[in-house]
Amino acid sequence: MQLYNTLSAEERARLIDEAGKQRLTLSFYAYAKISDPKKFRDELFIAWNALDALGRIYVAHEGINAQMSIPEENLGAFRETLEVYDFMKGIRLNEAVEHDDHSFLKLTIKVRNKIVADGLNDETFDVTNKGIHLKAKEFNALLEDPNTIVVDFRNHYESEVGHFEGAITPDVETFRESLPIINEKLQDFKEDKNLLMYCTGGIRCEKASAYFKHQGFKNVYQLEGGIIEYTRQIKEENIKSKFIGKNFVFDHRLGERITDDIVSQCHQCGKPCDDHTNCANDGCHLLFIQCDECKAAMENCCSEECLNVIHLPLDEQIKLRRGVQVGNKIFRKGKSPALKFKNSGELPKQPLAKAEAKNIRQKIAVKKVLVGKAEHYYTKSKIAQFLMENGELSIGDKVLISGPTTGEQEMTITEIFANGNSCENAKPGDQITFPTPFRIRLSDQLYKILAS
Repeated sequence: MQLYNTLSAEERARLIDEAGKQRLTLSFYAYAKISDPKKFRDELFIAWNALDALGRIYVAHEGINAQMSIPEENLGAFRETLEVYDFMKGIRLNEAVEHDDHSFLKLTIKVRNKIVADGLNDETFDVTNKGIHLKAKEFNALLEDPNTIVVDFRNHYESEVGHFEGAITPDVETFRESLPIINEKLQDFKEDKNLLMYCTGGIRCEKASAYFKHQGFKNVYQLEGGIIEYTRQIKEENIKSKFIGKNFVFDHRLGERITDDIVSQCHQCGKPCDDHTNCANDGCHLLFIQCDECKAAMENCCSEECLNVIHLPLDEQIKLRRGVQVGNKIFRKGKSPALKFKNSGELPKQPLAKAEAKNIRQKIAVKKVLVGKAEHYYTKSKIAQFLMENGELSIGDKVLISGPTTGEQEMTITEIFANGNSCENAKPGDQITFPTPFRIRLSDQLYKILAS
């Protein structure tokens, strides 16, 4: 009986593309008493694997926390797998603002001590005595009350690209760090202020609201369903968004746009930008904000040091990583002296720029012909490998590389290697490589742009 993944992310991406079915990205959580988390975990894996459901899920004695991707046609069947458990009957599924077929490429269900690492001893307070849940319209109204203090319970790299107007945004890397900091900062406002809190999907506030009521705060409120549900409601009810910028999400997309306001900067050049990336150096993987120009110049790296590392032979890169302690001490979330324009804690009050409207499913309207498909997945961003299937390709040709994750990228071919040899022209059957300023995925297709 299969209880774990047997396919790599690259193999899964290829199967998703071949299936050609639209997928939904969604999240949900539930606090409940689960006597046997391991048995619960295995039951979920069997049921969800059969539905081609993918995602990152944590289960514990205290409940479940899930971020997932499922085929749209399987949504009904997926809901039925939840209804088997009393505590998930009628549970709200927070659907993403922007769906990406490759948001998750594995089904990973892990048993943890807690579904959110909050550092709290749940035995010391009543975790069910939560704050008052507010819908979008109610939340907006309370935001405008001068007697309200609004607090962002997310981390610095999340709030930097988007937050509610006037929110306190703690400069923290983990949820557990924020609780004592906020408690100390608001000691003088326990009796007479409205404590209004929010997070991505609501789960952090479920525990935090009970904790702050235990700490003596009288008027505690939380945004029901978090920013994700807030966005759905403001769109459906045509309500003005008090949230500005992007909502950071913990899947491949790294963010979904709520408003066209850009409130952050490229960490390398200072240009208005809110696109997160991970450093291409496998010994770093620093999460940071990088504009397209810096991405091309720095080849997805956070520093000159990392740029030099990725050009070393692979065996030398492995030697550099050998014995280095990993975890949060190395995979820091956006904290490095190399990032000149990093903003934490006190964030700009006004937007820095406006983003161009973009639909990740929209195709560029150009005359083109399919000539090849990606044949290899590189973690680096400087080389593409395709198998030619149709027509010919020559140096100087304009091409379009298209894929669910890559999007639509146009470029001009300046160099071609066919079957390992430099050449001027490639023909069907050739295995070709050429330099690109972006990463190629197995799901990408290569089109030759035809002259109009």
